[in-house]
Amino acid sequence: MSSNTENPGFTAGLKSELAIQVTFTRSLFVGLAFGLAGCASYAPQPLPTQMDLPQSVSAIPVKPAQLPFRRLSSHLFNPADGLDIDEVAMLAVANNPQLRQARDGLGIARAQSFAAGLLPDPQLGITSDHPTNGTTGNTNAFNLNLNYDVSALLLRSSRAGSATAAEQQINLELLWQEWQVVSQVRLLFTRLTTQQRLLSQLQDARGLFAERYQRSRQALAEGNVTSDFASADLAALQNVERQINDLERSRLQNHASLCNLLGIAPGASLDLVGEPSPSAIDTAAVRSNLEQRLDQRPDMRALQAGYRSQEEKFRGSVLAQFPALNVGITRARDTSGLYTLGFGVSLSLPIFNANRGNIAIEKATRKKLFDEYQDRLNSAYSEIDIALANLSLLQDQLQRTQLGVAEFSIVARNAEAAYRAGNLAATDYVRLKTALLDKQTESLNLQEALMEQQIALETLLGPDLPEQNGSKK
Repeated sequence: MSSNTENPGFTAGLKSELAIQVTFTRSLFVGLAFGLAGCASYAPQPLPTQMDLPQSVSAIPVKPAQLPFRRLSSHLFNPADGLDIDEVAMLAVANNPQLRQARDGLGIARAQSFAAGLLPDPQLGITSDHPTNGTTGNTNAFNLNLNYDVSALLLRSSRAGSATAAEQQINLELLWQEWQVVSQVRLLFTRLTTQQRLLSQLQDARGLFAERYQRSRQALAEGNVTSDFASADLAALQNVERQINDLERSRLQNHASLCNLLGIAPGASLDLVGEPSPSAIDTAAVRSNLEQRLDQRPDMRALQAGYRSQEEKFRGSVLAQFPALNVGITRARDTSGLYTLGFGVSLSLPIFNANRGNIAIEKATRKKLFDEYQDRLNSAYSEIDIALANLSLLQDQLQRTQLGVAEFSIVARNAEAAYRAGNLAATDYVRLKTALLDKQTESLNLQEALMEQQIALETLLGPDLPEQNGSKK
C-alpha cells in the first residue's frame, strides 16, 4: 500500500491549497500594508509644570486680519503708544485663556464632523478547518467572507449632517464667547479709565482739603479758631481719603480682572489711553430692526445650528427603525475539496425594539431645544427693552447732572473769590467745594454707567448701533 505522499491526487491538491493560501496571504499583507500606511502615530505629551503667562502685552502676538470683528480687524495695534479700548479688546480675543480652550473645543467638533463623514469600512472574515480523522481525499477547509453594513452607509447622510451642524454650533458659540469677552474687556477699560479720572479729581481735592486742614489746625493751636472750625476741615479731608482708598482697592481688583481676561500676569503693566464716551443711541431705530439683529446674533444662530443637528439625529433615528441590512460574499472550500462562491444577506427584524426608544429620546430632545430657543428669544427681547429704558433714563440723568455741574462750578468760582476776599466763611467755602466734588463725581459715575449700558446693548444687538443724528459708530 502506497503512502499519502506518493498519491498524485493528494500532491496536486496540496499544491493547489498552498497556492491559494500563498495568494490570499499576499493579498492580505498588501491590504494591511495600504491600511497601515495611513495610520496615525502616537507620541506622549507631558503636562506643563510652570506658569506661562506673559509678563508684558508686547510679548503677545496679535494679527488684526485674523480677528473676528470688522472693528477689531481694521484697527491698528501698537502697544508702544498705549492701549486704547479696541487694542485691549484685540489682545483679549488673541490671548484669552477661555477662548483658547473654546477653540480647542472647535477643533474637536471639526474632528467629529470629519469622522461622521467617513465611509464605514467593510469587514473581512476568514476561518480554516483541519480534518483530524478524515480519509486520504480530505483536505483543509477554509471560508472567506467579505461583508458590508449597508444600513451604516444609508445613515451616513444624517450622521454627517448632524455633525456638520454641531460644528457650526460650536463655531458660533465661540464667536458669541468672543463677543462676550470683548464686552467684558470694554467694561473693565471703561471702569479703569473712569476710576483714573475720579482718582485724579479726588487727589486734587485732597490737596486742597489737606492745605485747609493744615491752616485751621495751626489757627486752632494759636487760639484763633474754635475746634468746630478745624473739625469741619478734618471731616472733609477724611471723607476724600476714604473715597480714594475705596477707589484704589476697586482699581486693583479691576486691573487684576482685566489681566485675567487678557491672559497675562496679574502684575503686568497696562498703559490705558483714551476715554470712551457714550453716544446718543436712536432707540426708535434700534427697535425697528430688532428681529433682524437678533437673528444674526451668534448665540441665536448657534441654537439654530444645534436645532438643525438635532433634526438630523431625529431623522436618523427614524431611518434606523427599518431593518438593518448587511450584505456580503463568501468564498469557501470544504474538507472534500469542493469550492463554493456564495452571497449572503442579513436583516434585523424590527419586532420588539424597532429603535422606538431612540426615536422617543431624539424627539423629546428636539422639543427641549425648541423650548430653549423660544426662551432665549423671549429673554433677549426683555433684556433689550430693559437696556433701552435704562439707556434713555441714564442719558436724561447725565444731561441734568452735567447742567448741575456747570451751575455749581460758577457758584464755586464766585465762592472762592468771596473766600479769598474774606467775605465767605471757610466752613461755607469747604462745604461748597465738597458739594461740587460730589456733583462732579456723580457726573463721572453717570458717564461710566451710560457707557456700560451702551456696551451691554451692543452685546445684546451687536456693534454699529444707530445714533440719533443718523451716523454710525
